[in-house]
Amino acid sequence: MKQARLLIIDDELINRLILEEVLAPHYAVQVQPDGQSAQEYLTSGGSADLILSDVKMPGMDGFAFCRWLKSDERTRNIPLLFLTSLDSDADEEQGFQLGAEDFIHKPISPNIVLARVRTHLELAQTRAQLYARNVDLELLVSQRTQELLEQKQEVITAQGAVITAFCSLAEARDNETGNHIRRTQRYVEALARQLMHPPRFAPELDEETIRLLFRSAPLHDIGKVAIPDAILLKPGALTEEEWSIMRRHAEYGHAAIMEAGRHLGDKAGFLRQASEIAWCHHEKWDGSGYPRGLAGEAIPLSARLMAVADVYDALISKRVYKAAYPREQAARIIREGSGQHFDPDVVAAFAEIEQEFWDIAASYRDETG
Repeated sequence: MKQARLLIIDDELINRLILEEVLAPHYAVQVQPDGQSAQEYLTSGGSADLILSDVKMPGMDGFAFCRWLKSDERTRNIPLLFLTSLDSDADEEQGFQLGAEDFIHKPISPNIVLARVRTHLELAQTRAQLYARNVDLELLVSQRTQELLEQKQEVITAQGAVITAFCSLAEARDNETGNHIRRTQRYVEALARQLMHPPRFAPELDEETIRLLFRSAPLHDIGKVAIPDAILLKPGALTEEEWSIMRRHAEYGHAAIMEAGRHLGDKAGFLRQASEIAWCHHEKWDGSGYPRGLAGEAIPLSARLMAVADVYDALISKRVYKAAYPREQAARIIREGSGQHFDPDVVAAFAEIEQEFWDIAASYRDETG
């Protein structure tokens, strides 16, 4: 396997030597004494898969170098980690605003440096894999949609075909079953129908919107196609670093669906709702969710519906790492999450149709044995 290439930038010789000693046994290491030298190295044909840069340096300091790095099309995707003795929130905020991926504080711990470098190299590789998969998805969706348009079939058929193409990729890699997808889309439909008559929700929920919700719901975890198998299929609990990577699936799903939508133009407007669900179904009503920490009605209604559907199905389903919860306990957990994890109105709708949820689960139960 090709060695990853690291670029170290630090004006202190002793720091360069320490970092080179820590990293050279594992990676191909190039060192530069300041931002200007590093810029010249990269613009003259040098390359790097990840950069570790000091902040305070003569001439072009770390912040100025990062600003240049992220402004150049050729280098903007190279992850940059700052090595610094600065400890103020303002300094870190400035670095992140410029596009840095992380901060490592001096004096360095070799184990922490190795762990951070490994994690960010894996994330960069995942982003590259996602881009490649996006290209394949765009081609697949474009080809299928074009065939349907040429045959003058109904738009709804085209929608179904596109979503089926996405879902087939998700089912092929995820360790959850296809019946999880079938159950959750029916839970979402049932909740939407329960909520379509109160005046508060009437403007957002009509028959066409509910049909789109039903077709979009299966894409809620499409971003998992970009998660490495070692994490996605791990039978036990994830480490903190693994969990930070797993949580990125919401962003990856949103990006993949939006990219497909842009490629297909107005004909794929239905994908906008799917992208909301993929991006926001792990947000929580009290703002403690991810990936953006949205709260209350800032979370799209489609995602608030999916949040209840997804958690309920996870609770009542057996997994390699847990037993299925009893029906009464699962329903109680949903009710107790009202106003914290879930929209109180969606929980109220769930409470009114909990029997319908249970009937759906029975009709689409997972195969055993």
